[in-house]
Amino acid sequence: MESILIRPVITEKASADSERMNRYTFVVARKSNKVEIKKAVEAAYNVNVESVRTLIVPAKKVVRFTKAGTLSGNKPAYKKAIVDVRGGESIDFYANL
Repeated sequence: MESILIRPVITEKASADSERMNRYTFVVARKSNKVEIKKAVEAAYNVNVESVRTLIVPAKKVVRFTKAGTLSGNKPAYKKAIVDVRGGESIDFYANL
C-alpha cells in the first residue's frame, strides 16, 4: 500500500495559513479519501484534525524558450488536502531536519 501523505506544501500562502488559522496543506495520494487523510495526519503528527478539504490540481503544459530552442512538457496533476487542526495544536514540519 502506498503512503497517503506524500509531502507537505510549503509556500507563502500555506505558511501564512498555518501560522494564522492552524491550517496545513499536503500533497496526498490520488485515490485517498478524507477519512484516510484525517487518520494519516493524526497518526503521523499526533494532532487532532477538525476538518479536511481536498482538491485536484489539474495538469499544466509548460513551455520554456532556451538557446537550444523551445522545450515543452507537462506538469502532472496531483491531489491536495487542506487540513484544519484543533486550536492550540500545531505541526512542525522542520523538526525532522
